Amino acid sequence: MFVGTYLVSVTSGKRTAIPSVFRQKLGKSVILAKWYENCLVLVGDDSWSALLERLTGGEKMIIEPIRDTEHFIFASAYEVEIDDQGRMVLPDRLVSYASLGEQVYFIGTNDRVEIWNKELWEKKESEVGREAASYIERLARNNEK
Repeated sequence: MFVGTYLVSVTSGKRTAIPSVFRQKLGKSVILAKWYENCLVLVGDDSWSALLERLTGGEKMIIEPIRDTEHFIFASAYEVEIDDQGRMVLPDRLVSYASLGEQVYFIGTNDRVEIWNKELWEKKESEVGREAASYIERLARNNEK
């Protein structure tokens, strides 16, 4: 399980160090792709299929929403190698999509790690904090049905 929030620097060469607590669980070979809300998703090679299964609900038919999800995520995905110091190079295309700057947040979100633009995450974290109680209430009501 991935938990926690870590602020990390990005070099001018777009190299960043993955927090060690995440690195141990991710393994040596990872997949980095576009994710929702203008952030990136980082998962270990061995967890990629399970994450996509969760996204598509195990749908066997390749209907438009499944194709669109696959287009969005697969077309943007990169197999990234982690060096001996736990660093990886962020592809230009993904840096541009997520508006990543000199500092980024690595966010543990249970089965994946998200990488966020510093300012966007701080804004999102504030919004989620204000709305957390109502989110929990809605989820509880939906589970009662």
